[in-house]
Amino acid sequence: MLKEKAVKYYSKEYDLNCAETMIYAANEEYQMNLSKETFKTMAAFGGGMAIEDVCGAVTGAIAVLGILFTVDRAHESDRMKLLTSEFINKFDKALSTINCKKLKDMYKNDDVRCIKMIEAAADILDEIVVREIK
Repeated sequence: MLKEKAVKYYSKEYDLNCAETMIYAANEEYQMNLSKETFKTMAAFGGGMAIEDVCGAVTGAIAVLGILFTVDRAHESDRMKLLTSEFINKFDKALSTINCKKLKDMYKNDDVRCIKMIEAAADILDEIVVREIK
């Protein structure tokens, strides 16, 4: 289950940001066989892209959708636009915003950090991926 893997990778043992957590967990769950270079792309997306804008769990999950469901490029179909907007709308509905700062103010604490965002993103991403793979 993606959520269990996301919780594992969000632990202090791995010391990953939210965006990295999502791609590491998805890589394991969906056997994506991603390269180290691919993982490194998510480093800049933590902390809402370092300015507390869009939540890293959101950007990491969207990156996974792009890797899994893009054949060559985004403009080949409306699929990426539809999957991305579905994910963002569901995340926003579940947690009331996609803004990192607002999410931290509402849900983050020193004990659990941003686990609420990680779990929500993992649940929504897994729902979409499982449906789309079938």
